[in-house]
Amino acid sequence: MMLLNSLASLYFLATVAFAVPAQEKRIHHQPDLSDHAHDDAHSFQYDHEAFLGKEEAKTFDQLTPEESKDRLAKIVDRIDTDKDGYISHGELHYWIKHRQRRYIEENVNKHWKDYDKNQDDKISWEEYKNTTYGYYLGEDFDDIDDKETYKSMLKRDERRFKTADRDSDGIATREEFTAFLHPEEFDYMKDLVIQETVEDIDKNGDGKINLEEYIGDMYTAEDGESEPDWVQTEKKHFSEIRDTNKDGYLDADEVGQWVLPGEVDHADNEAKHLIHETDTDKDERITKKEILANWNMFVGSQATNYGEDLTKKHDEL
Repeated sequence: MMLLNSLASLYFLATVAFAVPAQEKRIHHQPDLSDHAHDDAHSFQYDHEAFLGKEEAKTFDQLTPEESKDRLAKIVDRIDTDKDGYISHGELHYWIKHRQRRYIEENVNKHWKDYDKNQDDKISWEEYKNTTYGYYLGEDFDDIDDKETYKSMLKRDERRFKTADRDSDGIATREEFTAFLHPEEFDYMKDLVIQETVEDIDKNGDGKINLEEYIGDMYTAEDGESEPDWVQTEKKHFSEIRDTNKDGYLDADEVGQWVLPGEVDHADNEAKHLIHETDTDKDERITKKEILANWNMFVGSQATNYGEDLTKKHDEL
């Protein structure tokens, strides 16, 4: 039971429970920065949620303007990582990406102590392995019905842990452990995401994905069941879109284009937008003074909410 409970906890951390169509389950889309339309003429709510994260934006909406500005000033100091008094595009882009990944980091932090047994604020491979598989390691999984599956999972976990461990010291920082649990969020883990996807779908072990394997990962026909229209569509996608070199297989590069599509970097666009709107001297970087002069674009307050409510009521008339 210990192994099963640990694995259940791990995979709860490593997945987000969205109901997605079978044909979409492998694709890692970037989440939206906000649920609101980006329309600064009516509201800065999109900018608030992009800059603060959705939950933190709600907190600011309850503050007075003075409290919001005070907190914003402290945030600016955190964003200015090189302490030169300016917020560069790179610093603002990193901050927005970090805020959008916060829900993942909060999940990791919530369960951190389950793995960090010696409480040194790091997790070694041995700590993770012993917590997740410990009871069974000495038994070589002999009392588990499907022991080969668990041996394979252990081997795969070790490879992923070592890839996430950028300095190869056998110990994961919080950032590295987050990369271990959510590799699709980190550029340096993308080759591993592709490798694991191929291994999951490639049933004949030739290192490629054929049409039968591709469809079989999404759909298994029941006796007497007619094939859904979307399966026919996916077969066309395989041959006309996914298989770019038209050899009848998906290789690693083609799998990468499928599961990790090169989407628009919304955080990059938002960083450029905020700088463009607040950079009064047009030196392509912004100061705390420039940000605070435009504070209501970055954060909300009771006052901005009141103004937006009036606008909404006017629009409804």
